[in-house]
Amino acid sequence: MKELKLKRCRKCNALVKVLEDCNCKGCGIICCDEAMEEVKANSVDASFERHIPTYEKGGDNIHIKVDHVMEEDHYIEWILVKTEKENREIILKPKETPEMTVPYEKGALIYAYCNKHGLWKTVVE
Repeated sequence: MKELKLKRCRKCNALVKVLEDCNCKGCGIICCDEAMEEVKANSVDASFERHIPTYEKGGDNIHIKVDHVMEEDHYIEWILVKTEKENREIILKPKETPEMTVPYEKGALIYAYCNKHGLWKTVVE
């Protein structure tokens, strides 16, 4: 399955989800007069706060949860589930619960984005 591709501006922190990127030398998405850098997903949580999305299978669905603080200055901004056919995403705000339920699909990629610690990923078994 094709991974989710994100790019971030080093100056203003703008974040872009890339559907199809250019492969030309010296080309790419520009923000604040600089090429945006690719954001790589982490899958090992060595931080005090939890970031890796977890899930439980129940019937034909999975319930996704991120055990993370949801404070004004530190929270999970969004959760995205990528399958072969579609992406499902929820946008979160501080004090909201970082959870969602989607249909089960083996091999689906679950991403969670922390406003301070970036992108985290797990694969549905």
